[in-house]
Amino acid sequence: MSSGHALLAVGGAFLAAGVIARAGARIGLPTIPLFMLAGFVFGPNTPGLSLVDDPKELGVLAGLGLVFLLFYLGLEFSLDDLAKGGRKLVWSGLIYLILNIGGGLAFGFLLGWGTREALVIAGAIGISSSAIVTKLLLESRRMNNPESRLIMGIIVIEDLFLALYLALLQPVLSGAGSFGSAVADFGKAFAFLIVMAALARWGGRVVSKLFGSADDELLTVCFVGVAVMGAAVAEEVGVSDAIGAFMVGMMLGGSKVAPRIHKLVLPLRDAFGALFFFIFGLSIDPNAVGSVVVPVLIAVALTIVLNLGAGALAARLHGFGRQAGVNIGLTVLTRGEFSLVLAAMATAAGLDSRVAPFVAGYVLLLAVIGPVAVIRSEKLTWLLPASIVRKNSTTRDREEPAPVT
Repeated sequence: MSSGHALLAVGGAFLAAGVIARAGARIGLPTIPLFMLAGFVFGPNTPGLSLVDDPKELGVLAGLGLVFLLFYLGLEFSLDDLAKGGRKLVWSGLIYLILNIGGGLAFGFLLGWGTREALVIAGAIGISSSAIVTKLLLESRRMNNPESRLIMGIIVIEDLFLALYLALLQPVLSGAGSFGSAVADFGKAFAFLIVMAALARWGGRVVSKLFGSADDELLTVCFVGVAVMGAAVAEEVGVSDAIGAFMVGMMLGGSKVAPRIHKLVLPLRDAFGALFFFIFGLSIDPNAVGSVVVPVLIAVALTIVLNLGAGALAARLHGFGRQAGVNIGLTVLTRGEFSLVLAAMATAAGLDSRVAPFVAGYVLLLAVIGPVAVIRSEKLTWLLPASIVRKNSTTRDREEPAPVT
């Protein structure tokens, strides 16, 4: 690809993603599936204008998108918030993960595509989108609802699990030759996590001194360099670059310059994140999507049931009423960046070709259903019988948070 063609492809990708996402945002759809749709429309697998012949030609840009997405998630992660939530919050998060990861794993094995494929599908089904969940809470004006703090706590626990799951999955996807080598690979990944977590917990002063420049330009150059370098080092030692970016973000999140970095990284996350989703959309083959329609529909139905169940149990554990249980279950329903990261990893590892279109269709469908369900959640209270949520019949009505319109 010539430099002129490359610039044209990148500029066209940004423009197409922006125009289509803007049109969809007017009817309340989140941007992630719309960026994917733009890539699908202007990809090599659909008729009409194609920006590139091979999505791999934009692989470095997709990699930067992944780095900034996971770096931002790490920056948002807070061990202190997890500690403040107490045991009830931890149990709520564990219940959510057990139901959704367990259900996703069982579904993955039932598909019969393979063990590695089942593990990818379990993660794709089991982890909700932090970005979309936060955006939904803000746009629905429910951030001050009693159950919203619980929802954000579940998201924090999911982010922690994300790092551990990627560390476990990487040696499996890389095709370790034996159980011993797989254990060794996981040991390296786990050691990397421990070192980075220690830096995040106790290295705040050192990081603040190293990144203490008052100049935003220099600070931006430095944290971008560290984020990309951390992802590269992680990849070189056999750990996913996604883990490296997440842990670097977590490390910088514990420093005094974290608020400034948070503000400065947002445009980078949005721009390169859009490219990541767009480039993923480029690789979707409509012929492959047709072969996974039934599994996608079953997975979506399963996810709705599992999330409502998790929401009901979390509400019951915290003494909330039925409306709060429905709000919890529907708000964490959407899937996004992490599911697509797993699909991209599965494609790179040469797994079953049906995994990527399955995840793409699954994410797209839930990205439409989720926001609509959240907006109308006060009309969907019937989805949960009161007896499932309430601990007993004496639960007072004032525990039922008022619907927000």
